[in-house]
Amino acid sequence: MDDDDLQKIRQARLQQLQQEQGSSGGGQSDQQGAQREAETEARKSMLSQILTPEANDRLGRIALVKADRARDLENRLIMMARAGQIRQRITDTELRGMLESASGTEGKKEEGKVVFRRRGGGFDDDDDDWD
Repeated sequence: MDDDDLQKIRQARLQQLQQEQGSSGGGQSDQQGAQREAETEARKSMLSQILTPEANDRLGRIALVKADRARDLENRLIMMARAGQIRQRITDTELRGMLESASGTEGKKEEGKVVFRRRGGGFDDDDDDWD
């Protein structure tokens, strides 16, 4: 495929997506998108007030690797701030401590015992009738 063919395919797909979005009520999705962006900005603003720059940077790196774990930690921090449990900005070492305590409880949940049950009689040497 050359670039012209690829460009034509992209344009056709873009038109198809726009038609599907237009028939499903594009105004409502724009409103939801704006609301989602406002919520994200509010979370970032609150976290920047709660965390030191180093801790905020660490949280961002965690979000790149494990988004769900970072989201859980963000929720916990925001709930603690709203409840008045945070008196000063959280440093990087305190954030690491929170991560370790959270991973300690998750590690216990994931830890389990594996039992191997082997079937007997499948490959016994006595059953060989090669005589």
